[in-house]
Amino acid sequence: MADIAQLHRRALDETRAVVAGVERDRWKAATPCEGWDVQDLLNHLVSGNLWAAELGAGATIADVGDRFDGDVLGNDTLVAYDASAKLAAAVFEAPGALEAPCAVSYGPVPGSVYAGHRFIDVLIHGWDLAVATGQDTTLDPELVVAAHEILRGEADMVRASGAFGEDIAVPTDAGAQTRLLAFVGRKG
Repeated sequence: MADIAQLHRRALDETRAVVAGVERDRWKAATPCEGWDVQDLLNHLVSGNLWAAELGAGATIADVGDRFDGDVLGNDTLVAYDASAKLAAAVFEAPGALEAPCAVSYGPVPGSVYAGHRFIDVLIHGWDLAVATGQDTTLDPELVVAAHEILRGEADMVRASGAFGEDIAVPTDAGAQTRLLAFVGRKG
């Protein structure tokens, strides 16, 4: 598998193309994420990147406080996404970042683990956003394989987190993207 920081950056870049294709008139469209419309999902992506930049640099949840609560999109969603993605990518690419502990809500974990979780979050939510806005939903095959490998290795934690839906049964001959999406409760 490629370096997790590079996989994360590639997922950010792939999702950026989808973010760039979101028209404002689609902001209230439903997404595959229960209870979230497109605007909510965009806000989640940007705030998640901002959180990653802070926690990946050694801050604690208490240090960040409520800075990223509410609207973090501002007047230009793409500018907000780009700025947050740049910070999130850089934090995991910094020397020693993948070995350093990150004080996330589920306990301190090495930066490599948190980078993996951010990679998966960005990749899957990029797909969610593409579905909701009628864009191409094809994911990079290498990113799909890497994400599925990480998720299978952490299946118990993934299920316990409640962050994803229940695994959906798919035919044995289903493609890699379909299997990944089914693993996280998406029909792809």
